[in-house]
Amino acid sequence: MHMLIAIQDSATATVLAAPVVAPAPAAAAAPLSIPVLVLLMVVGSGFVIGWSRWVRPMNLAIGFVVTVAMWTLSYVALLQPGFVAGEALFVGALACVLFGGFMAGRFAPGQASGLSVGLVSATINLMVLGAFLRDEQGGTPVRPAAYVIGLFAASALLGSIGERIGSARSSARRLPPPVTLMGIVATANILVMIVIGGLVTGYEAGLAVPDWPNSFGHNMLLYPVSEMKGGIFYEHAHRLFGMLVGATVLAYATTVWRSGAGKYARIAVTVLLALVVTQGILGGLRVTGNVTSSMNAVDLSPSTALAIVHGMLGQFVFALALVSAFMVSGAWERVRVVVQGVAAMRLLSALALLAVTMQLFLGAAMRHLQIPPTGDDGAQLPKWALHGHVTMAVIAFILVLLAGMRCGRAVEAPPLRRVGKAALHTVGLQVALGIAALVVVLMRRGEAVPIWEVATTTAHQALGAVLLAEVATMAVLARRTITATA
Repeated sequence: MHMLIAIQDSATATVLAAPVVAPAPAAAAAPLSIPVLVLLMVVGSGFVIGWSRWVRPMNLAIGFVVTVAMWTLSYVALLQPGFVAGEALFVGALACVLFGGFMAGRFAPGQASGLSVGLVSATINLMVLGAFLRDEQGGTPVRPAAYVIGLFAASALLGSIGERIGSARSSARRLPPPVTLMGIVATANILVMIVIGGLVTGYEAGLAVPDWPNSFGHNMLLYPVSEMKGGIFYEHAHRLFGMLVGATVLAYATTVWRSGAGKYARIAVTVLLALVVTQGILGGLRVTGNVTSSMNAVDLSPSTALAIVHGMLGQFVFALALVSAFMVSGAWERVRVVVQGVAAMRLLSALALLAVTMQLFLGAAMRHLQIPPTGDDGAQLPKWALHGHVTMAVIAFILVLLAGMRCGRAVEAPPLRRVGKAALHTVGLQVALGIAALVVVLMRRGEAVPIWEVATTTAHQALGAVLLAEVATMAVLARRTITATA
């Protein structure tokens, strides 16, 4: 909460170890080769860049807010099918477009329109429409065309209705500038992706889909929803969200480049985009071990080392996204002030960042190198990683505590002060979650993965990402301040 306030105020106002059965590949689906994937990425990137240059920035930003919320609600709905937990959440996903139009009419009049927000959201949703159409096509091109037309018509209508509702009562409050809003939604999207990745690891479903960039021989974006069951759902949904993260960060980078943001912000988003692309490739190579679209086990060599690198890089991507969001907000200038004790803040925050990074490596190694329990035997954790993780937890806790307390007293720089306080809250909760996660992992017996273990370990992983991002932001903002003797 402190983090969002710091940015906002500175702007202008259960899968239970069931065996995974691989679905039969589509009869007419030829494997998508790596060169074709690269070509699609280049063409798609060009489309997104050109499209985001044509769309008004605020429409683009609110459209991505709506779509990320829709995808997140839909993912939760697919986790627990049924009227209350399933269909009701799908209705909520549709209501996101209505709310997006409301935001445009109430808080961004003259900057955005509900109609355009709906059309932006519909365009982004084309990425997953094909997965639903594979089950509904029925051998005729008429039905897919009707779905596309219906998607755009419904989104435009809901957005327009939302705008009418929102504009009926004016408000003095305004949304942050589009570039800041894009930074917030990109950061939030990456955090959702980290949670989904934690569920994949927690349910031991990282290799449920054996090939990449295809999914059981299908084009990744056309893999039928009806076949996404068991561990396949977790792994394939993780890939789809990766595509959404890529599109969001690409649109964010384009918005930053167009906005005339400062040099550091442009460098940060460019590096962020490169890391997101690298992260996607690492995720695929973690599954296949080499560049191949084959599903034959002889051609595949899944890499645990790349799994560790992939997990760590995802958290660094989130940290960089949060730092860049501060760079494109008013917070970046509000910390450019004289602050007492800058040297201590910079040293403590840098040491805390180093400790949290080492702790991240030890935690990732412990999680990916453990041997899951079988029968009456519990999980076998690598002792060096376990002991190192516990020891480093104490060191990281002390350093984050000291850095957070020092930065939390920087009243001259409110954004830095809020980040310091946020880190203090996060590190305490993270230690408690770490203890709980270790207990549930050691208590488990048998191959079935209990939901409480997945929930605890995933929360610990996600909160670790938040802590890393907070400490990184604290370190960057501390470097941005001015010493009293300057």
